[in-house]
Amino acid sequence: MIDFTPIVRPFFNRRVAASQRWRYDIETVQKSLLNRLLKRAASTEWGRLHDFSSISSYISFSERVPVSPYPSVKPLIMRMIAGEKDILWPGVTRWYAQSSGTSDGRSKFIPITDDSLRINHYAGGAEVVAHYLASNPASRLFSGKNLILGGSFASTLDSLPPGVHVGDLSATLIRRINPLANLVRVPDRKIALMPDWNLKLPALVEASLRADITGISGVPSWFLTVLKKVVERAGATYIHDVWPNLEVFFHGGISFGPYREQYRQLTAPGHTMHYVNNYNASEGFFAVQDNPDIDAMLLLADHGIFYEFRPAGPHSPADARPVPAWEVAEGEIYELIITATNGLWRYPVGDTVKIESVSPLRISVAGRTKAYINAFGEELMVHNAEAAIERVCRMMGCEVADYTAGPVYADTGHRGRHHWWVEFNVMPESVDRFARELDRALCDVNSDYAAKRSGGIFLDPLTVSVAPHGLFNRWLSRNGGRLGGQRKIPRLSPTPQIIDELSVMAASDSCSEPPSIHTC
Repeated sequence: MIDFTPIVRPFFNRRVAASQRWRYDIETVQKSLLNRLLKRAASTEWGRLHDFSSISSYISFSERVPVSPYPSVKPLIMRMIAGEKDILWPGVTRWYAQSSGTSDGRSKFIPITDDSLRINHYAGGAEVVAHYLASNPASRLFSGKNLILGGSFASTLDSLPPGVHVGDLSATLIRRINPLANLVRVPDRKIALMPDWNLKLPALVEASLRADITGISGVPSWFLTVLKKVVERAGATYIHDVWPNLEVFFHGGISFGPYREQYRQLTAPGHTMHYVNNYNASEGFFAVQDNPDIDAMLLLADHGIFYEFRPAGPHSPADARPVPAWEVAEGEIYELIITATNGLWRYPVGDTVKIESVSPLRISVAGRTKAYINAFGEELMVHNAEAAIERVCRMMGCEVADYTAGPVYADTGHRGRHHWWVEFNVMPESVDRFARELDRALCDVNSDYAAKRSGGIFLDPLTVSVAPHGLFNRWLSRNGGRLGGQRKIPRLSPTPQIIDELSVMAASDSCSEPPSIHTC
């Protein structure tokens, strides 16, 4: 295949140059964007209700328009799905991203407007590629094809009006993309949109096995399964034995840290793989890793989304006031709130982010707003758990495929503790030691957890149960999730519900080996 990289590079270079305009003057850019959003939606039902035409500043916007989580706008979105126009955004919206709502398992339906596709989702994808090419002058990314993992249009809604499509965001992106993009991607649309992963996975493997894959895009946990199947099917040792020109993995959805070593082991000696993080959710494309030497991601300030940040650190008050992007403080953790071209107004996306720098504004994902454990005042957050898991796996040479944790409350003779379910790709030589090292690592990365564990007065050591293969997938299926795409089990839960459900499921597992090993 001809290397088209030199041909398309000038187009992407212009994007990188344009980003210099907004990365260092986020206040001007975001205020201008907010004005455009208000003007565009002034004649909608939502715009008339909140008198958008008279809003002249961020202050008046924040006073006039309430923070609106999904339950408050769901009735309006359901009217939009039914075909009503000019509700949250001008015109009729016929495409919706179904999100299982990682924190609570209920389906949410996020509008995907023509404006959000053009200004945000596709533009965000172009930003990822642009910054990658700028950092890698020798790249030959467009000499081959990109393997993209996508979802489907399987929906939890019983019926839909003609012409309305509800499913994974990635399914809409694949269906609506410029047909020219299909020249540089695999698999074909028919395979990409298959809803049944039991059929889709082998089809993906066969479709990509003999292709010249130069880049891959998807969620690290799911892509690991695909890559291992490709290597196995080819009878190879490394993924570069199959795809010698593979150079980059554009990933997102979950933290890459716990999977880094497993990807390294799949990479052939002498081959350099680049890993580029991005923050692309059903609600919008928020940030890209613009510098390979900095793990944090650059907030996309001029891509159709106005951002607010509500303080969400361990000591933030519950009624903390959201602040705009130009008022955030470096090192602090915030809940992300968006106003966007998809018709979501002051909408909490359910994620918390940490401000890594303010000029330019770079962020990292700290976790879900409901994905934490604070049953005993320990304030354990997902980024603490990810760091601890990565450290222990590196120390012990084991590999974690997936995990979740929740609290176990005190009873007679026992203090409270955390219970972890962990599925391993490579088992540690001792699960007892794994639990002890994980407990120590959590103490190192979270002073509140360390204080509660100190002297064993308030909190007992954590316990680890080894999850049988497929346990998490079965839990997802039972709780409204679907395999693949962005579907994932919550990492941390503030209540014991998920841990208890997994324990019951594992106890009824018919495998011959014990379903779990407990340590204390």
